[in-house]
Amino acid sequence: MTDNPHHLATPSGKPRARNFGIGFDGRPGPFNAITDVPGVAVGYATLISGDGTLVVGEGPVRTGVTAILPRPLADLANPVFAGIFSQNGNGELTGSHIVEETGAFNFPITITNTHSCGVSRDGTLRWMQSVLPAALDSGWGLPVAAETYDGFLNDINGHHLTSEHVAQALDGAAGGPIEEGSVGGGTGMITFGFKAGSGTASRIVEWHGRAYTVGAFVQSNFGKRRNIAIRGLRAGPQLVEPAVREGTPRAEKGSIIAVIATDAPFLPHQMKRLARRVPLGVAMTGGFGYHSSGDIFIAFSTANASAARAPSGRIASADFIPDTDIDPFFDAVIQTVEEAILNALVANDDMTGRDGNFVPALPKTWLKETFG
Repeated sequence: MTDNPHHLATPSGKPRARNFGIGFDGRPGPFNAITDVPGVAVGYATLISGDGTLVVGEGPVRTGVTAILPRPLADLANPVFAGIFSQNGNGELTGSHIVEETGAFNFPITITNTHSCGVSRDGTLRWMQSVLPAALDSGWGLPVAAETYDGFLNDINGHHLTSEHVAQALDGAAGGPIEEGSVGGGTGMITFGFKAGSGTASRIVEWHGRAYTVGAFVQSNFGKRRNIAIRGLRAGPQLVEPAVREGTPRAEKGSIIAVIATDAPFLPHQMKRLARRVPLGVAMTGGFGYHSSGDIFIAFSTANASAARAPSGRIASADFIPDTDIDPFFDAVIQTVEEAILNALVANDDMTGRDGNFVPALPKTWLKETFG
């Protein structure tokens, strides 16, 4: 087991998957988080209020928004090379068409609930106009905003998320260790019938004497209880005892959003190839992409900072790792996505939401007995 405290617990002390002796392949970065990629920052706004019967517009509220900055604030308007892959497109990721067209995006990524995706996008533009007006005064912006559904626990039709909450998440974005579980956009999310939400992990990839980082962040909200797998163990049959099953939601098919970041130099088509490996990490945990799933993934590289915005009239150049050497980075994507999903499940507690709907946490006692 690792002795790095950041690998074992979140900043608030919630246990992560490695805390229970669950072993993973590969070498994580110092924080085992997407923020191990230099310059990447994450922030949250979490909204939890009210109990009891649903009153639309009043609550109960179990939602939020996550903000991911691909570059430091001063350099945020500088595009990053990127690629998108939709395994099953029953969902939304704004800005996807321009990423497909140009192989790049700028501005932050936000992730929230299904009915607040537009607010999150618009709030990002308002925030950019406030903190980096020059980035918009001479042009326009198409921020990336993604969503998953939290209506089992949250008053999703009450539209409680505001532009101010989006600004709060963006203003609070920071590097270093980050919280996981029921925070930010993941506040009301469910995976395999257990409380889930926000999760992250990272891997160090050695390439010809250089060390690069691959990081993943997921908003996890998918899967049926019977399919859950933890490091090859088909755990579903062990997790259907009445004490666990009682009061849990009906089997939801849900969605997952994944953001992959790296400082390795890759071109847009290579970033798309990395994004296409995310489903393999999801499958390691027992997910396989339902008809009603919004399984949408974006990958970006912070390298080649000047290439995506080269001036006209001159030949531009970009560094890139050859396709023949890309396999270890594929492996890192799979490893980080798998661990990020499990971290979202483990760093969590039971939650009761609208109409008394109850979602249990993955049982900690069972984890200790099984993996400890």
